[in-house]
Amino acid sequence: MPKVKTFTSDLAIFKTAGQLDDLDSRVNDYIEKNNIATIHSVADAAATDETGATMGIIRVLAYD
Repeated sequence: MPKVKTFTSDLAIFKTAGQLDDLDSRVNDYIEKNNIATIHSVADAAATDETGATMGIIRVLAYD
């Protein structure tokens, strides 16, 4: 049965590359620790504030 796990990260100006690397590491650690063999999809979406500025990222992992 497919499962879904959501990860989030705040984004700060001039620190985004490092924050995305940290998010990648968190997702990869989750995959490894849970012995996930089949990944159906990974999707990112930006979270914005009331002005439309990006303030965070949501990553969704669908897997068996």
